[in-house]
Amino acid sequence: MPSLHQQACDSKRRYLQAQIDALVGEGYDVPLTPAEQTIHGLSLSDLVEECTAGRVTPRSVLGAYGKKTLSAHRLTNCISDFMFEEAVGKAEAEESKTGSTKTVLTGEFPLLGVPVSLKDTINIAGHDTTVGLARNVGHPVTTSAPMVRLLQNAGAILHVKTTVPAALIGIETESDVFGLTTNPYNTKHGVGASTGGGGALLACGGSLVEIATDIGGSARIPAHYCGVYGLKPSIGRFPMDGSVSSMPGLESVQIVSGTMARRLDDLEEFWKRVVGMKPWTYDFTCVPVPWRSEELELGERKLKWGVIWEDGVCPPTPACKRALSLVVESLKLQGHQVVDFTPPSIPDLLVTGYQLVFADGGVQMRDSALPGEALNPPLKSTIALLALPRFFKNLLAWWNRSIDPFYATLLESMHPKTIVEERELCAKKDEMRGRWHERWSEEDLDFVLTVGHPLPALENGTGEKASLISSGYTFMFNILDYTAGVLPVTFVDKVTDALPAGFMQSVEYNGMNAVAEGVYSVYDAEKMHGLPLGVQVVGRRMEEEKVIGGMKVVESALKEAGKVFLPRVLV
Repeated sequence: MPSLHQQACDSKRRYLQAQIDALVGEGYDVPLTPAEQTIHGLSLSDLVEECTAGRVTPRSVLGAYGKKTLSAHRLTNCISDFMFEEAVGKAEAEESKTGSTKTVLTGEFPLLGVPVSLKDTINIAGHDTTVGLARNVGHPVTTSAPMVRLLQNAGAILHVKTTVPAALIGIETESDVFGLTTNPYNTKHGVGASTGGGGALLACGGSLVEIATDIGGSARIPAHYCGVYGLKPSIGRFPMDGSVSSMPGLESVQIVSGTMARRLDDLEEFWKRVVGMKPWTYDFTCVPVPWRSEELELGERKLKWGVIWEDGVCPPTPACKRALSLVVESLKLQGHQVVDFTPPSIPDLLVTGYQLVFADGGVQMRDSALPGEALNPPLKSTIALLALPRFFKNLLAWWNRSIDPFYATLLESMHPKTIVEERELCAKKDEMRGRWHERWSEEDLDFVLTVGHPLPALENGTGEKASLISSGYTFMFNILDYTAGVLPVTFVDKVTDALPAGFMQSVEYNGMNAVAEGVYSVYDAEKMHGLPLGVQVVGRRMEEEKVIGGMKVVESALKEAGKVFLPRVLV
């Protein structure tokens, strides 16, 4: 007899197939009509204007985006739940209220007709919130998250939920429940995690905006891998209540809700309109900070950018370093001041953060899976490390100290913490935050630039070699609670971005720590040719408007330098 885990997986896959069969029967598997292509090309603001004026209906919007969504799922396996009719029904109910002058003038439904996808961590009444785990299949929640209610009140079309890895923490999006989600640019490669399904869907044009979450790059790494835009806000700036975690109660390095979008202007408009609806009146976790347009408009003044080329753990691979160099060169051509930035020790910050996230020894995530259910290999490896006897890890640390001090430090530090130890780590984290603040202020920086990840999109199945620790370039800003965004810059080139001949036998490679060796062991410019590459723009706490403005400056500089990122039509 199949196990409970297998029964749940089979049940969910039958459910999804039935939904797909129904959508095929309704004509969602045919190409877009010319009218639908026009709708699909509209920006968020233009789409809202057309729907508010009655020239476009929510149902016609769903006709265009629904077809793109089904094609995206067939290509990448990115959807965990289809909600087409329900979504358009709610949007049509709001549309019926838009006939008055009052509505048009006040923007009472500021997201009317906007297709928004939800990461499968966000509660929407009547649907499972699986978090990629079998135990959550067949248990639809009864109450929607405040963010969902806000979006529905704004007239948005919440048409799908998107796939995540089992228990969320990972760098590949795979679970026993949904299988593997693949990259639309090359299905032999992945989409990152944990908002991997959302990244794939946006890249295929199946949504305008994805509601994501982020604790170590979960919105930004998929944006980097998939050639879209991602923004991680500071704690409290965006509604978070009703978003389910595999680590409930974690406060020391908090998960935040974030956003991803197909276009930067759409990301800006979405934030402006959501904050304009006073989300703090919906959600107790959200701070009452209105939209500050003055922070966004940076004008013609020249800015000072600090560049973090390396995190002290893993140097970026050639393709990712080239993407960062393109941004630096383009900004300099516009007259901006760009300097190398050496912050306080990043490895120390990261080790402190890892200890806080795994202070329970990984027990919550380990126990979230049903017997026989697989967690992703990088997470399993981390939990296995935590479970090793401390005397054995200390012995290994002593043995590795002279050849790999970073790995030795990880071995010594990664064990379950007492309450007192956790509080000491929190105090250390705050001391590091203070030192970063001082260094940033001393340098008088407007922004910091760095890579979105040291690798382009991983080849499927190589996540364990790359390891969770490779996400330091994004994770550091979660520990600091800084606002950070990723924008697409260019693509991998198999010639320009190739490693030097004999690199894997070189002194440089042999001198790397275990994390960097793992990353470089899976880097292959030829296999990765044509995959997107992003760059990260970072501001300080609560600087969401300013970071979006900084992303716009970068995009303008790249355009002026003739380095425009042109996403491909994938489906």
